[in-house]
Amino acid sequence: MEEYPFLNRPYAFTVCRIEPENNIAMLLSAFEENPPMPLVIVGNWQHSDYSRALFQKYGELPDIYLLPAIYDQRKLNVIRSRCALYLHGHSCGGTNPSLVEAMYLGLPIIAYDVNFNRETTENQAYYFADAAALKAHCAQISASDRKAAGEKMKEIALRRYTWQRISKCYADLF
Repeated sequence: MEEYPFLNRPYAFTVCRIEPENNIAMLLSAFEENPPMPLVIVGNWQHSDYSRALFQKYGELPDIYLLPAIYDQRKLNVIRSRCALYLHGHSCGGTNPSLVEAMYLGLPIIAYDVNFNRETTENQAYYFADAAALKAHCAQISASDRKAAGEKMKEIALRRYTWQRISKCYADLF
């Protein structure tokens, strides 16, 4: 896909709603100066004053790619599955579908350090609480460590997040 020049080298990736609780400003600030690798964020950049302001501030920086929402699942999966690191900035909610999807793809994950992200990943991902920690993880995780981390995420997803297991949990609950 020639429209995405970042696909031919390692990059960090996230897909989410562009809302403050997803810590998008923190992710962007970690990549603002001397980024450890390109950053690709897919989201609704024209949804609110907040998202438009971030797009205006960071949208023209080199190695930061702010893509509009992508509803073609095939295209989104190509971009997501080729990333070197999946960043998950969600700070509220619970088990998030985009995090579980990244786990199923066997992606190494750096997640915002909250209890439900740790629970979802069984404390086996990398975690950050600020831009400096995120940037350090992105710079220090080797290709072999990324591979091992991705394999661990996939193993957890296949064990915990299947329709069969989830429906059994609901059936047991009721």
